[in-house]
Amino acid sequence: MSATVRYEEITCRSAMNRVSGMPFRWSLNPYRGCVHGCHYCFARRFHAYLDLNAGDDFTSIIFVKTNVGRVLREELSLRSWRREMVSVGTATDPYQPIEGKYRLTRTCLEAFADWSSPMTLVTKGTMVVRDVDVLAELSRRTECTVCFSIITTDPQLARTLEPGTPPPAKRFDALRRLADAGVNAGVLLAPVLPGITDDKANIESVVRAASDSGARFLSATMLNLKPGTKEHYLEFVESKYPHLTADYGRLFQRAYAPAWLQTDMRRRVAQVTAGFGMAGRPNRAGRETAEPQQLGLSMA
Repeated sequence: MSATVRYEEITCRSAMNRVSGMPFRWSLNPYRGCVHGCHYCFARRFHAYLDLNAGDDFTSIIFVKTNVGRVLREELSLRSWRREMVSVGTATDPYQPIEGKYRLTRTCLEAFADWSSPMTLVTKGTMVVRDVDVLAELSRRTECTVCFSIITTDPQLARTLEPGTPPPAKRFDALRRLADAGVNAGVLLAPVLPGITDDKANIESVVRAASDSGARFLSATMLNLKPGTKEHYLEFVESKYPHLTADYGRLFQRAYAPAWLQTDMRRRVAQVTAGFGMAGRPNRAGRETAEPQQLGLSMA
C-alpha cells in the first residue's frame, strides 16, 4: 500500500449503475480505488480501465464522486424508479477513511431512507457505526442489509492480507452495534484464500466471532483471480507465501478455482455454521463486493 494518497474530485452523471449477472440489478460506489489495500480485491483490475495499475495506483489514487448524493436523489425521485435493490460498495469500500471528510456514503443512505428505497452495503470499515441512526431508520422503512467482510480473526494475518483495514475485532464490534440497533447485519467470509484462510481453525474462529457478535447471516465464497487482480495477487503470494506459488499456479489456471475446491470449502463452512447454530438465522441479502460466482446469498 502506498504511503501517500491522492484524492481526485470528480462528478458523476449517474449514481446508480445497472449491472447484470448478479442478484441485484443496481450498484452504487461513491468512491473509486481503495486505501484498504486488500491484495485479493477483485476491483483492483478496474483501475486499468483508467490507464492506472492494479497495484499502488489502486490504493493511492482515489476518485471521489462529489455530487453522487444529489444525483442519487434525482434518480430515486423519478416516477420510473421501482425501488429495486441497490448494492452499495460493490467495487470499493464506501467507508474508507476519506468518508469522514466527504460523508458521501451517509448522504446516499439518507437519500435511500427518505425514499424508502432498499439497499445492501458491504464494508470492512468501522466508520459505519457513525451512521447507525440512518441505517436503523432505513431498516424500519424498507430492506436494509449491512455485510461486514471479515476473512480472519487473526490481526497479524489481516494486516498482511489487507493492510489498510481496521482490525477484525473492531469490525465485529461494529457489527454488534448495528445488530443491537435492529439492522440486518452479518459476515462475509469472502474471499476464502486457499492455503491461507481456508483451514478449519480460521473458519471456526470467524464463525464463532460472528455468532458472538449477533450476526444474522454468514456467507463464504472462494477467491477468484481475473486479469489485473491476478497478476498483483500472485506477486503478493510469491513474496509472502512462496511455498504456495506453485499451488496457486495449478489452482488458478483460469479465473475461478476448480469446482471441487469451491464445493469442499462450502461444505466445511456449512458444517461449522451448523455447529454454531447459525443456519437458522435470517439471511435476506448477504453478498460480497463481488462478481458472478463470488456471491454468497445463502448460508454457505
